[in-house]
Formats: sequence, structure tokens, C-alpha cells
Amino acid sequence: MSTTAPLVAAVLLAAAAVAVLVLVPGPAGGVAAPRDRSDTGVRSGRPAAVAAVAVATAGAGAVGSGALAPRRLALLLVLLGVALAAARLAAGRRRRREAAATRGRVLEACEELRAELVAGRTTGHALARAAAEWAPLGPVAETDRLGGDVPAALRAAARRPGAEDLVPVAAAWHVAHRTGSGLADALGRVAEDLVAQRSLRRVVEGELASARATARLVAGLPLLSLLMGTGAGGDPWGFLLDSPAGLACLALGAALGALGLAWIEAIAAGVERTGP
Repeated sequence: MSTTAPLVAAVLLAAAAVAVLVLVPGPAGGVAAPRDRSDTGVRSGRPAAVAAVAVATAGAGAVGSGALAPRRLALLLVLLGVALAAARLAAGRRRRREAAATRGRVLEACEELRAELVAGRTTGHALARAAAEWAPLGPVAETDRLGGDVPAALRAAARRPGAEDLVPVAAAWHVAHRTGSGLADALGRVAEDLVAQRSLRRVVEGELASARATARLVAGLPLLSLLMGTGAGGDPWGFLLDSPAGLACLALGAALGALGLAWIEAIAAGVERTGP
């Protein structure tokens, strides 16, 4: 077999990894609002995709100059694709954890606002106390201090991943000020709804966790097969790493495994977005 075959397969794998990084939306635990690009952490796979293209281009140049064997470039691209896919999945898990923590802070803020208002505090004092506990509410408290549109500020804060529960808080604030009804009572009803939604969301996340775990187990079965083959006296690693056909099989298997995991994550993200 020509040595260009594994190179072609590995380049296809790199393209698949880039597609996973750029095209598949990262699951964020049901966040429907636009992401806050000012957040820290990885919010897009585009820098990693650019790095992947740069490595592939540099490797192709090294092959052309004779400094790197085509088989080694193919193996490098396979490993790069696996690393990028793993980083993408890890970033998705991190976003889900961050979004879940943010939803908890929103519920705590809503309950604290209600408690302060029931105690007879002003809305400005209540917002200042909530902002002291959770910094993203700082602009909302400042808007109230300046006499601005607090519901609009709450909706702006809801763009933060996981903070979409601030939207009903903004609606309750708007209705209370338009109708003169008690804001504390409205926030109390919102808090009750958020507690119910959190309970339902935990049930959904538990069901999705089993599906994700099954997908990861299936993705890891080829590695178990390789270990069993080695234990039986065979040399599957030598075939995969040193032969053109083996490198092509490794590239195709890694690409299909990564895309399969990304597919499961995309389905789970769709369920979370249409959930509570």
C-alpha cells in the first residue's frame, strides 16, 4: 500500500476533529441565551482548530522537505485529532458544571432578594446585598442605583451561561413595578418555580449521564481489545503504529469514535435545551 494512504486518512481525521470543534455546539446545560464572551474559560474551539491546521501544514512541509516520514506525520495528526476531540468533550463537561453552579447562584440570589424585601429593605439595598454575594448582579444593582431599567439589566445578566433563570426574575420585576403588586411575593413564586425546575432538571441530567457513560464505555472498548490482543501474544500496536494500513485503521477508528461521542453530546444538549 502506498505511504500516502495513511496520510490521507489522517488528514481526514484532522478535518473531522476541526468540524467537531467548530460546528458542533458545546453543551452548556440547557443554556438558551447567548453566551457571555467575557467569561473566562474555553468558549470556542476555533483557536484549537487554527492550531490543528497550523500543525498539519507544518507537518506537510516537513514531509516535503524529507525531515519527517509520512507515517510519523500521519500518527502525529491522529494523536492531534484525538487530543482535540478530548479537549472539546472536557470543555463541554466544564461548561455544564459552570452552568449548573450559576443556576444555583441565581436561585440563591432570588431567595435572598425576596428575604430582604420581606424584611422591609429597599430594592436597592436588596440588590446590593445580592451583588455582594454574586458579582454578576453588580451591574443590575448599579442600574437600580442610577434609576435605570432593572428588568433590562437582569435580562442582560441572563446572557451569562446558566443565568437564563434571571429572565423570569426580570419579568416578575417588570410586572410588579407596572401593576404595583408585591415584588417579594412575585419573587417568591419565581423561586418556587426555579426549585421545581431544578428538581426536574436533575432527573433529566441523571438520565443523560447514563447515556453519556455508555457512549464513553463503547468508545473505550477498542482500547480494551488492543490490550487483550497484546495479552494473547499478538502485536496489534505494531500493526497500528508502524504499518500504513494500521495507521489508516487507527485514523478511521479514532475519527468515528470522536464523532460518535460528539453526536451523543449534541443529542444530550438538544434534550437539555428543550428541557425545563
